[in-house]
Amino acid sequence: MNKHVTPYQTEGEAKKKQVEQMFDNIAHRYDFLNHLLSAGIDKLWRKKAIKHIANFHPKRMMDMATGTGDFAIDAVNGLQLESLVALDLSEEMLAIGRKKLNPKNAKIIEFVKGDSENLEYPNEEFDAMTAGFGVRNFENLEQGLQEMHRVLKPGAPLVILEVSQPDNKFLKAIFSIYFKGILPLIGNLFSKDPRAYTYLPESVEAFPKGKDFTNILEKVGFRNAKYKALTLGICAMYLCEK
Repeated sequence: MNKHVTPYQTEGEAKKKQVEQMFDNIAHRYDFLNHLLSAGIDKLWRKKAIKHIANFHPKRMMDMATGTGDFAIDAVNGLQLESLVALDLSEEMLAIGRKKLNPKNAKIIEFVKGDSENLEYPNEEFDAMTAGFGVRNFENLEQGLQEMHRVLKPGAPLVILEVSQPDNKFLKAIFSIYFKGILPLIGNLFSKDPRAYTYLPESVEAFPKGKDFTNILEKVGFRNAKYKALTLGICAMYLCEK
């Protein structure tokens, strides 16, 4: 469903290659813009996700589409982990993430360049997995989710955070003005990539929401899939287990 929305709409070039290029281009400004455009609320969303994961007491974990590693670092700070793989397509984003590490979490977090649809890990490798605002960038959504399912242990939790849209018509209209009008202007001003922050609202609009996405999670094998609307519905937290 989301595979037809690509960052640069370059004919003949795979979506994942375009996504990698886009994040390499904006990596140097990603954290600044992310916190500016979300007003720091993204920290609260990650905190809720980690609180849920804590109920499962994981030791080895993966943060999928880690970007510059904020979710991975928060997970290490909030959980009693022995190891965490922070995986992403963009080497430029990973390089920034590595610079954030301190001596304590550097022993636990391993930043790895990798493809969500072809994970180089054995079956049932991880006790838990998170994915913050990256699943909608998958070229083949179901294949990526199947790989995530494959490398998780039976009963292991998966928490996905994704930007969403409010159900309330008034809030949705305000959100749309900000998301499609103001956000691209600010993003373009600071990131110097004119497509990155117009692709964002396009990818959010194309991504399956709510029950549509939990149905896909269950289709690929996850159990107990449900979602929670956060901050008036501008973020969706999807919860499930293998």
